[in-house]
Amino acid sequence: MNSTMKIRIVLSALCVCGLAACSSTKETLGLNKQVPDEFQVVKRAPLSVPPDYVLRPPRPGAARPQEQTTANEAAATIFGQDAVGGGSDVVTSGEAALLSRAGGDNIDPNIRNRVDSETAEMVDRNKPVAKKLLGKLGGADEASASVVDAKAEAERLQDNAQAGKPVTAGETPSIEQ
Repeated sequence: MNSTMKIRIVLSALCVCGLAACSSTKETLGLNKQVPDEFQVVKRAPLSVPPDYVLRPPRPGAARPQEQTTANEAAATIFGQDAVGGGSDVVTSGEAALLSRAGGDNIDPNIRNRVDSETAEMVDRNKPVAKKLLGKLGGADEASASVVDAKAEAERLQDNAQAGKPVTAGETPSIEQ
């Protein structure tokens, strides 16, 4: 081999090494490792045979019925929901222990009545101190805050819904002082 041939080989080797350093050249030559995006990987649901063992032909362009969207799969994984979107009815032993220690098994069936009576007792607390001590001031007898009457408000909202009115129609009922 003569010296010009050696120089050409060395120069071509340097060019190849220089080009291999470029990312686009690495991809073109297949030197980069291509890993899938872990957030885009979805598993295919297994094929299933209908209960009557009669296969129906698929509709062109229709989604596969046994597959879920990624969002539905994530919700099922996190919240324990089944494929239809309902919550799971099975309570684990850990959940049962947590509920019993938090008092979840001692639910008061008359809690709404108890809250309503306590709210009615709080009406005097919402009056300004001057009105509590002196009574009416300047002829205005309005409290600084009003307490919404829950039963009357529920009835108003139901009436608005039946009449097709917006929820803001009508006056919000409050507990009178």
